[in-house]
Order: sequence, then C-alpha cells, then structure tokens
Amino acid sequence: MADSKRYEVTVVPKAQYVAEQSDPERNHFVFAYTVRITNTGTVAARLVSRHWVITDADERVQEVKGAGVVGQQPTLKPGETFEYTSGASIATAVGTMRGTYRMLAEDGQPFDAAIPQFTLSVPRTLH
Repeated sequence: MADSKRYEVTVVPKAQYVAEQSDPERNHFVFAYTVRITNTGTVAARLVSRHWVITDADERVQEVKGAGVVGQQPTLKPGETFEYTSGASIATAVGTMRGTYRMLAEDGQPFDAAIPQFTLSVPRTLH
C-alpha cells in the first residue's frame, strides 16, 4: 500500500462566533472552533504539534505553534477520531484559519496533516 494511505489523517474544522466574549467596538471578535481529526490511514499516529495561520480581513496574520492541542497529544489508531474545541480572536468581523498538525506514526515516520482553511465570521456579515 502507498505511504500516502498509510499516513493519512482527515481534519474537519467548524467555527462559531462567541458574542458574549467579543467587543466589536474595540475590534475584538472571538470565535470558538471545533476540530474533528480522524486517522484515515493504516498506521496509528500521535498528534505532536500544531501550526495555525489566522488571518483577519485586514490581512493581519497571527501564527500559533505549539505542542499538541488543548494540552493533549492524542494517539489515534486507524479509524479513530479525536475532537476538541478551542478559540481564537481577531480584530475584524471576518477572517480565516488554516494550518497543519505534525503527526508521528507508531513506526517512527513523521508526517503533516493539513487543516483546511475555514472562515471566521460574525453572523450576518457574509452572504
């Protein structure tokens, strides 16, 4: 079997606006995002680190790098899913997030799992 199928993780992100923690008059918009990570490969792998690229509507970019997610470095066997919720804040009502998770397969092979770009948007801001 091809390596690409051995080392494969599917990432599905979803965001929502958190009005009670936001302050639009001070250009502070808070979003919660939930990410569902599924090992669709054939080898168990541990999520070692994350790299986020967060961009607001004014093209200001924040990069966030760190170990694991929400204080964890979950190991996913083939077919297993891990889901977590975290948050981000930006200075505009609309922005995007994308990134990668660094994975380490149980056979020692490191690989990256892409986090597809998703939109951060205050409700009724985008049509």
